Amino acid sequence: MSSNLPSAENSIPWIRIVVGLIAACVLPFFISNYHVFQASMVLSYAIALVGMNILIGYSGQISLGHGAFLAIGAYTSAILMDKMDIPYWMTIPIAAFVCLVVGFLFGLPALRLEGHYLALATFALAVALPQLLKFKHLEFLTGGVQGIVIMKPDPPWQTLFGLKLNSDRWLYFFTLAVTVVMFVIGWNLIRGRVGRALIAIRDQPIAAASMGINTPMYKSLAFGVSAMFTGVAGALSAILVAFVAPDSFTVFLSITLLVGMVIGGVTSLPGALYGAIFIQFIPNIADQISKAAPWAIYGTMLILFMYTMPTGIAGALRLLGEKFRPTRS
Repeated sequence: MSSNLPSAENSIPWIRIVVGLIAACVLPFFISNYHVFQASMVLSYAIALVGMNILIGYSGQISLGHGAFLAIGAYTSAILMDKMDIPYWMTIPIAAFVCLVVGFLFGLPALRLEGHYLALATFALAVALPQLLKFKHLEFLTGGVQGIVIMKPDPPWQTLFGLKLNSDRWLYFFTLAVTVVMFVIGWNLIRGRVGRALIAIRDQPIAAASMGINTPMYKSLAFGVSAMFTGVAGALSAILVAFVAPDSFTVFLSITLLVGMVIGGVTSLPGALYGAIFIQFIPNIADQISKAAPWAIYGTMLILFMYTMPTGIAGALRLLGEKFRPTRS
């Protein structure tokens, strides 16, 4: 006789999520302000990697230009705060909407491109945007080469549950809340009708079209939603750093996001968090190991990760869990 009650095995992921959230809420009170800032940046990168996973992992479209969408989200937030005095929290949904529209429109002509041709088109976007941000006729908005300096918001409360709350800790909790919302949106999107359609288009595009799936629309929608996630991450990073400049959004940033997605694990939401940790901390570790050749150390670590964990960190942890999971009799 079957039971509708959730099994203990199925409840384990939810227990891990709850424990993880509790640990995340306690963390900023036991580390320095700089490490709180780093943790906040990890969360913002994780949102961007979820967006890249939707496009590359689930839709099967290659992008080497998501740093451009990160820049659009960051500049949207910075301009709204600096020029229009809009509250920082209100700039997040506006940046998301702007990037959704831009990503969707960019995805329409990109429908004619596949594989490495699409990768080159997105690469061109990443190359061109920093130069466009420096364009003299746009300096009144973008600040040109100098960029835009914005003020870090003050916390609405001085204490939280009796613990001191400064700007860095408040922004961490704000970023954590936005991250949870975006992960829930991504989780529902991937496991819903849209996610199933994207997987069908990725695996069997001809069969998906014959089944009545509007392939062009879903591909453009994947581009728009992916850009929306990345734009939210860009807006958060602008608020956290309190500064935006064109040189912060070079082609290398786009490549770094792609590396983080692959290292964390393709088609894995937890993998986005692992990849974000890699993006934030591995370059610093490489620099501490060797001041003379940090990128050589970084490259060695990258090769080591890919050799030992070809399915990413999330895939390796999943295989490890299956290996030690007790078998049913």
